[in-house]
Amino acid sequence: MADTKERTKPAKAKVETEPTFSKETYMTWYEQMKLMRRFEEKAGQLYGQQKIKGFCHLYIGQEACVAGAVSALTKDDKWITAYRDHAHPLALGTSANAIMAELFAKATGCSKGKGGSMHIFDKEVNFMGGHGIVGAQVPLGAGIAFAEKYNKTGNVCMCYMGDGAVRQGAFHEALNMAMLWKLPVIFVIENNGYAMGTAVHRTSNVTELYKLGLSYDIPSEPVEAMSVENVHNAVAQAAERARAGEGPTLLEFRTYRYKGHSMSDPAKYRTKDELEDYKGRDSIEAVKSTILVNEWATEEELNQIDEKIKQVVAESVQFAEDSPYPDPAELYTDIYVEKDYPYIMD
Repeated sequence: MADTKERTKPAKAKVETEPTFSKETYMTWYEQMKLMRRFEEKAGQLYGQQKIKGFCHLYIGQEACVAGAVSALTKDDKWITAYRDHAHPLALGTSANAIMAELFAKATGCSKGKGGSMHIFDKEVNFMGGHGIVGAQVPLGAGIAFAEKYNKTGNVCMCYMGDGAVRQGAFHEALNMAMLWKLPVIFVIENNGYAMGTAVHRTSNVTELYKLGLSYDIPSEPVEAMSVENVHNAVAQAAERARAGEGPTLLEFRTYRYKGHSMSDPAKYRTKDELEDYKGRDSIEAVKSTILVNEWATEEELNQIDEKIKQVVAESVQFAEDSPYPDPAELYTDIYVEKDYPYIMD
């Protein structure tokens, strides 16, 4: 039965008639978010065809949470998230080929076919991985930030989690240590309203999740994250604090996923009206409208971008199909730094 209690809805993504960001920024946002959307739509189709196996958690609807953050940070900053992790590396520059091959468990995947959907990693773009244990990435994100501070790099760590992860004790321990040591980490709760299939108000008396950071004196705020502009501004401000040595920030990105928690989730806990209402707030459509209103591109030119992206995704599927599975010997690699670790092979 659908959970009909009204959740706090984010404002509709605004069409900017007097934008404060450049044409180039909006065009980049549009292309990045379209790539995330098309890639995830194709991944869902392939999962249905059983070409992608195991678990698969799609990011459809939440694209602004990544696009706005990428534009606010630098290429040297570090990123870590949970297992809804396809979109982040796409926006950071990992090829669609490498990610799709990983979903197919092929040797050419960015985790050599060993991680699958929930464990995408790409050190080259400073993406420190998707992590399958709920909340486990939160103390890891704090640890990455500790390393950046210790090495005086000036970099920050962007640490994403879902709304369900804030129930984990490790979340609170990490926040306490991060503020105590003034670590350069931006904690982001991607609050899409439902931890798996359970509404936030059914699991916590505190439903405005950003307030959890206040108990550790961490600057914390909600962000209407269906707006890519809002995301950029909030992350840029948090990064400025972190680089100035002032420590962590906790941001609650109020967003929405259009699909279920995973491909096996029919999402019967919400109404069709609620889903359609959020689709009417779509961040990609808002960016598209801003581009058209300001005459930065025509509808035809945006359609050409979409066709190019569809081709990129189609090529990634063919690449994954044509790639080999890992050699069985790969079972014994990438476990320890030591190259000749004495495994018992018998």
